[in-house]
Amino acid sequence: MSAEAAIRAYHDELTAIRRDIHAHPEIGFTEHRTSDIVAAKLAEWGIEVHRGVGGTGVVGVLRRGDAGSNRLPSIGLRADMDALPIEEATGLPHASTRPGIMHACGHDGHTTMLLGAARYLAEQGNFKGTVNFIFQPAEEGLGGAKAMIADGLLTRFPCDRVFGMHNRPGLEVGKFAIRPGAMMAGGAFFDITITGKGAHGARPESGVDPVVVAASIISAVQTVVSRNIMATDTAVVSITTMQGGNAYNVIPERALLGGTARAFKRETMEMIETRMHALVTSIAEGYGARAELDFRFLFAPLVNTPEETTRYADAAALVVGEENVERFGPAVMGSEDFSFMLEACGGAHINIGNGENSAPVHNDRFDFNDEAIPYGSAAWVSLVETRLPA
Repeated sequence: MSAEAAIRAYHDELTAIRRDIHAHPEIGFTEHRTSDIVAAKLAEWGIEVHRGVGGTGVVGVLRRGDAGSNRLPSIGLRADMDALPIEEATGLPHASTRPGIMHACGHDGHTTMLLGAARYLAEQGNFKGTVNFIFQPAEEGLGGAKAMIADGLLTRFPCDRVFGMHNRPGLEVGKFAIRPGAMMAGGAFFDITITGKGAHGARPESGVDPVVVAASIISAVQTVVSRNIMATDTAVVSITTMQGGNAYNVIPERALLGGTARAFKRETMEMIETRMHALVTSIAEGYGARAELDFRFLFAPLVNTPEETTRYADAAALVVGEENVERFGPAVMGSEDFSFMLEACGGAHINIGNGENSAPVHNDRFDFNDEAIPYGSAAWVSLVETRLPA
């Protein structure tokens, strides 16, 4: 019996776990209930459990074979657990029971797929080596991957390579997509605080208007990509928030801007930060105001190791067939903090189809497609059994 067929035998149980996690979402570093579920299931299947890694992270360790005095080859499989601060609008029976929080990115599904793989490998996996099941907190911009690494993840649980998986809306269930090299952009959030001089709206000459300064900065920042970044290097800078004043006839003292920057190279991100700092401070000074830029590099570019990309695609093809694996899928401007684990020890990240009619991620109508669970779990099993042959 194939791993996929075996996992389908307990698909209903996995679906129930996924929907229970979906109904009880938790923001990054507060995934206590989710961690409890993960730890309990791993222990139930005889897997060694380690809790509190990087906060609320959980690592399950499963070993097969005797390497004598040598360390067994090892592999890390990673899933994220946190939800987003979004009010759910799906109306589903398993919709979020927590106001203002929902699993709008499918981390409930990723966690469940890894649990499915862990159960199969514990009960009947055919491999020799160590599998580290990494359940990560706080992927959504809160630094969960870096927290786990700082807490000794890769020294306490050595991994020759690590592998991640994320659902993709619009890609048919039963299909996978991957690409070698840069697959997802690095990302930063930034805040700009502009301080001018308040005045009456009828007498702007008596003050320094931070709203006008903000408008100039918004326009100027758009030139960073168009005039400072090579046309062959993809980058995006988006100012997405603006606050300034709360009365019709008052020029405020302060204005605030915020947004995000994305690029596929670390050096490109560094260029964006340098140029933004120069523009923000000089434009404000030109108006007689002051401005401060807080630029926070949250996600490294996600770069797949070419050899491991091929192995991952091969493993997925054993489950769904070569025709259902896109080996040179598109690079996307979204970010993923699994990139820091890849930087530390290499590996690859793959997308699994969530259905052609799926709502996009980070949308209040998104729901993970439970039909994808057996494919994702089986692909991880296939990867372990081919990467760590018995």
